[in-house]
Amino acid sequence: MTNRSTASAPAFGLRRLDDHLLAPKAWRGLSGVARFVVEFVYFGVKEARACLFAGLFFAAIFLVPRAGVLGLPRYDLLLLIALAIQAWMLWARLETWDEFKAILLFHVLGFALEAFKTSESIGSWAYPDFGYSKLLGVPLFSGFMYAAVGSYIIQAWRLLELRVVHHPPYWMAALIALAIYANFFTHHFIGDYRWYIAACALGLYARAVVIFRPFDRERRMPLLVAFVLIGFFVWLAENISTLFSVWQYPDQLGAWSVVHIGKWSSWSLLIVMTFTIVANLKHVKARIYIPE
Repeated sequence: MTNRSTASAPAFGLRRLDDHLLAPKAWRGLSGVARFVVEFVYFGVKEARACLFAGLFFAAIFLVPRAGVLGLPRYDLLLLIALAIQAWMLWARLETWDEFKAILLFHVLGFALEAFKTSESIGSWAYPDFGYSKLLGVPLFSGFMYAAVGSYIIQAWRLLELRVVHHPPYWMAALIALAIYANFFTHHFIGDYRWYIAACALGLYARAVVIFRPFDRERRMPLLVAFVLIGFFVWLAENISTLFSVWQYPDQLGAWSVVHIGKWSSWSLLIVMTFTIVANLKHVKARIYIPE
């Protein structure tokens, strides 16, 4: 099955990044090492642009002192910074209202998971510092960490002009995404079935290929490879965040240690879920979109 609907969906009303880079037309005839360098640079620029919200937000996480600033607790200051970044991106048209609404969904899903995981009965991790904006023991800024992942995928999809070939049926992908999210909750009561779910996802997306355009030519990558790679970088960001004591796992309370490598699989599955939500939203929008 070839997924053409995601390619033909409206690009949320924003112009292609290529229009702003104004690359010399002569570059389009490059080959060999020169072409690789140009495409690599363009890919890096577009990836950096896609990570704009995540980059600014996590920079704030690393730069804001644990003691806060001028009496304002760190968690509350991070919430204000995240809201300011979001408002600026909307004002500057770096993000549209459609994208914002999708990112808000990730914020809600992330906060629900955080509230469950940090509850006294579960205690998977904790936010040890004080904050006025804590709800159910969870600082409200935490939802933006999940929203940052959703923002990256949405932005990268548009900037790299993503298409997916051999995309599985959307209803089957939705069931896998639902199972992934549910397992984050239910594994505390009925066992961890992540590897069974991962095996199902592996079979479902085995033929799926993502086509993207770094510069002027399309390139291909197995979609499963993209899931694993993005999950790895999120796992690295989690290590840095726990090093700065933004949150802590039980085994990090005495002294910091590397987050267990098993979390990489959890993050990769979360990327599958996030990607599925974005793909389904684009699929629905493509079906109801009427060109002007």
